[in-house]
Amino acid sequence: MDQGVLRELADRFGQAAVLAQPTRDGIPTAWVSSELLAAVLRYLKSSPKGAYPMLWDITAIDERTRVHREGQPPSDFTVVYHLLSLERNEDVRIKVALSGEHPSIGSVTTVYSNADWYEREVWDMFGITFDGHPHPFRILMPPWWEGHPLRKEHPARATEMGPFQMSSEDAARMLSMMEFRPEDWGMKRESQEHEFMFLNFGPQHPSTHGVLRFVTQLDGEEIVDVVPEIGFHHRGAEKMGERQSWHTYIPYTDRIDYLGGVLNNFPYVLAVETLAGITVPDRAKVIRIMMAEIFRIISHLVYFGTFTADIGQMSMVFWMFTDRERAFDIVEAVTGGRMHPAWFRIGGVAQDLPSGWDTMVRDFCAYMHKRLRDYDASVMKNRMVKARMVGIGTVSAQEALEWGATGPFLRGSGVSYDIRKNRPYGGYDMFQFDVPTAAHGDSYDRLAVHVEEMHQSLRIIEQCLAGMPAGPYKSDHPLATPPRKERTMHDIETLINHFLGVSWGPVIPPGEATFVTEGSKGNHGYYLVSDGGTMSYRTRIRTPSFAHIQMVPMMSRGLTVPDLVTILGSIDYVLADLDR
Repeated sequence: MDQGVLRELADRFGQAAVLAQPTRDGIPTAWVSSELLAAVLRYLKSSPKGAYPMLWDITAIDERTRVHREGQPPSDFTVVYHLLSLERNEDVRIKVALSGEHPSIGSVTTVYSNADWYEREVWDMFGITFDGHPHPFRILMPPWWEGHPLRKEHPARATEMGPFQMSSEDAARMLSMMEFRPEDWGMKRESQEHEFMFLNFGPQHPSTHGVLRFVTQLDGEEIVDVVPEIGFHHRGAEKMGERQSWHTYIPYTDRIDYLGGVLNNFPYVLAVETLAGITVPDRAKVIRIMMAEIFRIISHLVYFGTFTADIGQMSMVFWMFTDRERAFDIVEAVTGGRMHPAWFRIGGVAQDLPSGWDTMVRDFCAYMHKRLRDYDASVMKNRMVKARMVGIGTVSAQEALEWGATGPFLRGSGVSYDIRKNRPYGGYDMFQFDVPTAAHGDSYDRLAVHVEEMHQSLRIIEQCLAGMPAGPYKSDHPLATPPRKERTMHDIETLINHFLGVSWGPVIPPGEATFVTEGSKGNHGYYLVSDGGTMSYRTRIRTPSFAHIQMVPMMSRGLTVPDLVTILGSIDYVLADLDR
């Protein structure tokens, strides 16, 4: 109880009501009863000693086959609530132990608005019921799915299932279940004067940037309400984390935000390194940061170009994709890959920088500075762009925190919070850069923050270029995986160690850790639970797109369908990041 927030909870609710749990990441973690949960969360949200206004995540763990749970209360399932305090600049993790084959717990949607989707996901994946939830429907799996995929008994591979078959009767039944029924969502089909129109925006529409459906309720041209339907792109990324070794899961992380490249590797390897106690050498830190910022620019260029194309300015998308190719030339020269290099490793990076890397990076930075000035003149000062964006999809700072917005979205609403600056990780404390913010929280401000972030990324990359340290590109820690190649052929023992490091991977000590980084679209975090083996017991991926798309109904009401196009373009999401 030496951690401040846990001491507060014990004083408020009683020492016996709050069980502290030590974790590898040092995040204050407390177990409370399901009866006390809502009161605890309500207190933390409004605590006079520094509130936790943001519900950052809700997830669960199937504990039934876990071995190492020393100091934790017995449970079949655990529901985990992760809260964030900007005032304290710290997190708190609240856990609730549940028993039984089909446990239930009270919904906290009346405490945190964004609990809606997270609770639906936990029910969908684990079969845990949230009493009082307004829409207890599946969210990632189709409505006809049988079972709950993140339970331990659910198969993880197609080879563990029988062959897929669909009769005409099954197809008709599934189609019927996909039909939208307004009454299920508390909507009316008509008012006293006239009927409402229900318009399917997607799942196949250019402005959804993938398979994503928004059912819009229209009164004439005005949007009355919107119901997002997600999950079309769900691939079981978290389930895959339970079947892959710690090392071989790295390529899967690339596919989460498929525009972010190594930005996806970053939180995962940092979480594993936290569990294993691995210290990364300075050269590896700076190489990681340089490549991460290059990918931040790559992702922002795609966002910038496609957003302006959505509202009718077509030239930009071609110019910015051309600029993106210049950045990919550097990525290819350094990693051998392009969009999905899977290049970070547990303990460092895959290999050292190649000869000539500095010339390529220097030329790219000089080129991009000029290009961004051109884009500022042709886009940001364009009257048509401002007419379509200014005042559209406005989100206040309080609303952004209530709904779990992070990254450029949150900073566009005036909240100056950047994980790289507020909680420097991976070596970011060695670099000078500013945190761009905006004042109004509309679509134009979100774009403006992205543009200024590219300037700051170039600034960081130039510092990496000027101060790249000497030394190893990977740690010598025995759990760093795989061992450096130059040590492979020294003798038979080092060859065996290298072989086992690649095939089985490291044995990570029991424990749990969350690591959060500043992805291109917002906070990207991995919550990993190790049971002392060569694979993760639980891999939780918290992505920004999931939180941001949940806000679309709130942002769209009272506007028109063209405004919905602008709002979606301003959010900067990708479907794999949304659905995992």
